[in-house]
Amino acid sequence: MTAATAQLITSPDQAVPVAAELAREFAPGAAARDRDRQLPYVQLDRLASSGLLAITVPAEFGGADLGPSVVTEVVRLLAVADPNIAQIPHSHFVYLNLLRLAGTAGQRREYFRAVLGGARIANAQSERGGRTITDISTTLRPVDDEFRIDGTKYYCTGSLFADLLAVLTRLDDPDARSGLPAGEYIAYLPARTPGVRIVDDWNGLGQRTTGSGTVELDGVRVRAEQLVPRAQALAGPTAYGAYAQLLHAAIDTGIARGALTAATEFVREHARPWFEAGVDRAVDDPLLIQRFGELVVTVATAEATLTAAATAVDSAIRAPLSGTDEQTAAGQASLAVATAKIVADRAAVDVSSALFEVSGTRSVAADLNLHHFWRNARTHTLHDPVRWKHHHLGRALLHGTPPPAHGTF
Repeated sequence: MTAATAQLITSPDQAVPVAAELAREFAPGAAARDRDRQLPYVQLDRLASSGLLAITVPAEFGGADLGPSVVTEVVRLLAVADPNIAQIPHSHFVYLNLLRLAGTAGQRREYFRAVLGGARIANAQSERGGRTITDISTTLRPVDDEFRIDGTKYYCTGSLFADLLAVLTRLDDPDARSGLPAGEYIAYLPARTPGVRIVDDWNGLGQRTTGSGTVELDGVRVRAEQLVPRAQALAGPTAYGAYAQLLHAAIDTGIARGALTAATEFVREHARPWFEAGVDRAVDDPLLIQRFGELVVTVATAEATLTAAATAVDSAIRAPLSGTDEQTAAGQASLAVATAKIVADRAAVDVSSALFEVSGTRSVAADLNLHHFWRNARTHTLHDPVRWKHHHLGRALLHGTPPPAHGTF
C-alpha cells in the first residue's frame, strides 16, 4: 500500500482552520469540476496530506482522537465548498470507526498507522438485485488457509481515489471450516489487490465526481486478519449508525449553506430588480430581501440542529468513560441525528432550488452550473429515506420505543 505523507493534526483548534482553508481552496473550481466531470485527484491528495483524514485515529495509536462533532464540522465546511469532495471521505471515517469498535489490536495498529500516513479508505458495500439493500450476495468463502471474495458492488463512493477498500461480505461457510462465526464481515483490502476491478461508471444526476462507481471482485484472496465482524459494531449502544448518519447530515447542511452563498453572490453581482419594486438594484427589492431572510432561517436552523446532534453523538461516544447510561445516550444521539437529517434534507433541496427563484433567468445558464447544488442535494438526500426518520421519531415519542440499532439510524 502506498500513501502520501500526511501532516499530523493534534487538536480541534488545528483541524477546523485547516478544513476552512481547504474549503476556500476547493470552492472556486467546484462548479467547473462538476460540469466537466473532472475528478478531484489533486484535491483529494491535498485533503490526505493535510492530516484531516487521520483526526479520528485514537491517541494510543498516535492520532488526535477527535470526536464526531469535529469531524462533522470538517465535513460541513468541505460540503459548503464542494459536496462531491465532502462525500468522498464519509466512508473513510465510518470504517475507521468500525475498526475502533470491532477491530483487533493488530488490525487497528496496521490500518490506523496507514491512515496517519495519508491512506484513504472507500466503501464497497451496496449491491443490486436483492429484495432490499440489506440483502448481501457477495460471498466470503474459506479456501485453504485464506478466504475468497466474489461479488459486485455499486455506488462505491471514493473507490477511484482509495488505497483501501472496505468490502461488505457475507460468510458462506456451511462446513464451518473457517472457524469464524456466521455473519457479515468487512474485508479491508488494498485497492490494487488481484481480482479487484474498479470501474468508473457513475452516471448519477448529481455528486458526479465522487468516484461512486462499481467494484468487481473475482476470486479475491484475503486473510483472516483482514476481516472485521460488522455485527460487533452494531451490537449494543455504540452509536455507530448515528455517527454515520451525522456525517450525511453534515453534507446536506453544507450544500444548503453553499447554495445560499452562491445565491447571495449572484444577486449582488448579476441579478436585476423586478420592475414593480421601483429600485435600481436587486438587493434593494423588499420582497427579495424577505425571501433571503426566510432562506437564512432555513440554513441556520439546519446548522443549529446539526450542532446539537453532533453534541449528542459526542456524548454517546464518551458515555462509557463519563458514567452516563450508554443505552440512553445512544438512543438520544440517534433521535437527535434523525432530526438533523430531516432538517438538513429539506434545507439542502429547498435552498438549492430557491437559488434560481431569487436569482432569475440568467442563473440557469448551463456554463455557470449553479444547478449543481440542487443536483447534488437531490442525489445525496436519496441515500436513505427521511420518512423513516419521521416514523422512528414518532414511535419514540408516542410509544417510548427506542430507535433501531442499525447502520442507517
